[in-house]
Amino acid sequence: MPKAFEELQLKDDFMFSVIMRNPKFCKPFLERVLGVKISRIEYPRPQETIDIAADAKSVRLDIFVEDGEETVYNIEMQAATNRNLPKRTRYYQGMIDLNILEKGKDYKELKRSFVIFVCAFDLFGEGRHIYTFENRCIQNLGLGLGDDTVKIILNTKGTIDDVTPELKRLLDFIDGKKPEDDFTRELDKAVQSARKNERWRLGYMTLQMHYQEKYEQGIEQGNRQSALRMIKDGNLPLEKIALYSGLTLEQVSELEKEFQTV
Repeated sequence: MPKAFEELQLKDDFMFSVIMRNPKFCKPFLERVLGVKISRIEYPRPQETIDIAADAKSVRLDIFVEDGEETVYNIEMQAATNRNLPKRTRYYQGMIDLNILEKGKDYKELKRSFVIFVCAFDLFGEGRHIYTFENRCIQNLGLGLGDDTVKIILNTKGTIDDVTPELKRLLDFIDGKKPEDDFTRELDKAVQSARKNERWRLGYMTLQMHYQEKYEQGIEQGNRQSALRMIKDGNLPLEKIALYSGLTLEQVSELEKEFQTV
């Protein structure tokens, strides 16, 4: 059951995307995570969607920004445990690079990039607040590949002392704790304000309806495949197939006709 719009927190994907589309919040967020000063950030589009080919899986990047130093950042919020995140970071990185090359640029022009996942769980179970990955030589860990790609997994439930107090307060706030400094208090106010925004409420409801439709389509497709297997077996009457598959008798009859014409 999806949350009501009024209950959304910063750790919820939709709210995180809404707040981080404002450079007032996205820029200091990146600065705390990376420990660097960023001169400025730009949003190439309000929401970056990359389609490499008509039949390829598209990637919707929650937050995709560039800075003044030819560096791109993709920031994603992940509230639910997902063990496929490492493979997703690889996929996102590849799509970002391919998108740049699709625009006619040479691979030498690929920009330095950061793929950042903010997780409300400890993906690796080491108690760290931040896990940073770069490509390095196994035989000599001091030798970097130099491909200018960095992947960062943030953990709001970290337990060891491994980040600055500013980043710790930010991750604690994302995890649901009260704001403890000026930046997290500003974020809290922004969340409260966004909850009163009717345009964002409509956007959230529309998105949930889309997810529900996809979910129902998936269930119906699964039911149809199940019914079709039973029809092919030929061991059950159509009434039983309808009962077991969850389809109507009319739908099962139509499937039988389709099967007979193949």
